[in-house]
Amino acid sequence: MGHVSRAPIEGAAALWRRLAAEFLGSAFLAAIVIGSGIAAQRLSPGDTGLELLENSAATAAGLFAIILMFGPVSGAHFNPVVSLADAALGGISWRHALAYLPAQVAGCVTGAVAANLMFAQAAVSISVKHRASGAHALSEVIATAGLLLVIFALARSGRAATAPAAVGAYIGAAYWFTASTSFANPAITIGRMFSGTFAGIAPSSAPVFIAAQLGGGIAGVLLIRFLYPSLSPAQAHDAVVPHEGSVPAESIR
Repeated sequence: MGHVSRAPIEGAAALWRRLAAEFLGSAFLAAIVIGSGIAAQRLSPGDTGLELLENSAATAAGLFAIILMFGPVSGAHFNPVVSLADAALGGISWRHALAYLPAQVAGCVTGAVAANLMFAQAAVSISVKHRASGAHALSEVIATAGLLLVIFALARSGRAATAPAAVGAYIGAAYWFTASTSFANPAITIGRMFSGTFAGIAPSSAPVFIAAQLGGGIAGVLLIRFLYPSLSPAQAHDAVVPHEGSVPAESIR
């Protein structure tokens, strides 16, 4: 076996097309999370447990679908932490990872506005739902690290094609086993500030969540390097799912 290069593998898809996929996927993600939260609040008023069940089920199913929709183009990151982790592990270049970030944030804000409008609410309503606490921060560290472990464990073991189901299932479960209901994504955290609804988060709470998510991202990358030291750039490039430009790991010498 020859030497495996650590150079990032750039996909064949033009960067603008990847950015469009990340923008659209992130917009759908925010619309699913916020829209289903509004619907749950209207369908089950006063029953928080049922509202959360409805919101988490819709999010898990919707995330599965949008990863399938946009994954073949961009890899379906929809999350700055996933993009930065992929760059740290050699799957994409830092230039492309940094280009993904504004597309993801803009997409989530757009999706939040769309969700508000679909339910005949003001296009923008700043959330007053305060969530910042030590328990919430710890929850976001754990939720984000766990998300990265799911994604890159599948990529390392050649099971990246199962990621849509696995990621949807993990996020659906994490709604329930974390106090924060598992945002695990700085872009969706920012988007959810723009909806004063069940799924919203107050701007004053967002910095705590984002800092915890970045901390969870660092912890996740360290755990991946420890548990999967032979993870190659070609395998990392298949996160979240195999997409244009992916190449077999054995072809990188």
